[in-house]
Amino acid sequence: MTTEFPKDFLWGGATAANQYEGAYNVDGKGLSVQDVTPQGGFGPITDGPTEDNLKLEGIDFYHRYKEDIALFAEMGFKVYRTSIAWSRIFPNGDESEPNEAGLAFYDKVFDELHKYGIEPLVTLSHYETPLHLSKEYNGWTNRKLIGFYENYVRTVFTRYKDKVKYWLTFNEVNSVLHAPFMSGGILTPPEELSKQDLYQAVHHELVASASATKIAKEINPDFQIGCMVIAMPTYPMTPDPDDVVAAMHAERQNYLFSDIHVRGKYPNYIKRFFRDNDISIHFESGDEELLAENTVDFISFSYYMSVAQAAHPEKYNKGKGNIMGGIANPHLKASEWGWQIDPKGLYIALNDFYDRYQKPLFIVENGLGAVDELITDENGNKTVHDDYRIEYMNDHLVQVGEAIKDGVEVMGYTSWGCIDLVSASTAEMKKRYGFIYVDRNNDGTGTLERYKKKSFYWYKDVIASNGATLK
Repeated sequence: MTTEFPKDFLWGGATAANQYEGAYNVDGKGLSVQDVTPQGGFGPITDGPTEDNLKLEGIDFYHRYKEDIALFAEMGFKVYRTSIAWSRIFPNGDESEPNEAGLAFYDKVFDELHKYGIEPLVTLSHYETPLHLSKEYNGWTNRKLIGFYENYVRTVFTRYKDKVKYWLTFNEVNSVLHAPFMSGGILTPPEELSKQDLYQAVHHELVASASATKIAKEINPDFQIGCMVIAMPTYPMTPDPDDVVAAMHAERQNYLFSDIHVRGKYPNYIKRFFRDNDISIHFESGDEELLAENTVDFISFSYYMSVAQAAHPEKYNKGKGNIMGGIANPHLKASEWGWQIDPKGLYIALNDFYDRYQKPLFIVENGLGAVDELITDENGNKTVHDDYRIEYMNDHLVQVGEAIKDGVEVMGYTSWGCIDLVSASTAEMKKRYGFIYVDRNNDGTGTLERYKKKSFYWYKDVIASNGATLK
């Protein structure tokens, strides 16, 4: 049976400024946490930018955005998810006045998108906290960041109020529990970071997100504001009730963030967790009301894999390549980076979110990271025969269609890394997600030329048929 997607379904792709823009020190841009992690978000932190950090140049979208957006338009994108680099607008993060050159750059990007009828979907903070805010204030552990963030979002909301409708406040906000420096700019080493300080930082981000929603609606009531979380369905390893409870507790660590964004209050299960772990969250006057009165319009999420969990996880093989922990599922195959491939997990995630919240859902990251081989075809064109990516995406999109048949309200789908970019977790180029091959290698060599992969034409057909070509 043909999968039917809504007529206004937003098909597109997704990227992040820190992984593809490059131009890290151009036109007044300040440093971000990404500029000192040359081995990826879980690697060592350097004193400053180093030559081996591929993110400094990325794929040079900063100078090639017209070429890239034209390719997105050729595929038929209805929406394009990107992020604004906070340190392009406020180089240190705590200035009172913005950097006009940074604002002007995004004006050009959004204007170029609108030229082709592509709707921007903009993440306000995507793993690129200004480095100064990390060094001077220890990132989101410090409540002062709320004010700096408010100044930043008010600036960009005002500037782009007629150019951007869809906004996400923080990328994968629940990742701060597992990657405190990359996600929250927290310099304290993870092994020394107390649960008290970590969850206080979480509170600051949640308050800042609610404040951003409030500011957004004041500037343009038509803005649509979403939260963005990692979706990772967690299966019990066995029917043993203890394993089922372990899986439930693991999932609640993720639900915490969407629960507060959507329902506007801390759930009772986390209050017990706080009591059991001697955590006391400091609320300032007005925090409770701010959270309650400024909930999100929609829920967006990334989905790459599911995991399993057990009461005694040490008895099993740990999942590879997964920042959220968990156990490898023996029933699933895995990618070259050990990420388990589970299309039905996306179906489960969509239904679980919708059953829980009855809010519109937006899949803003999904894709397969793989080693691609650039070849010359029979017509003399350079391309990649990435049938493995086509199979992965087809199978996941079929499951999106199944969820839609169930009545789940899905706004759109933006494939992650629609053009090859630098991996966030490993800072590699060889881990490629795109429909467009970028000639750049792990050693930094390459021409940066763009080439259409086989999947480019496949996705173009999927969009043109509104999903009817899926098998």
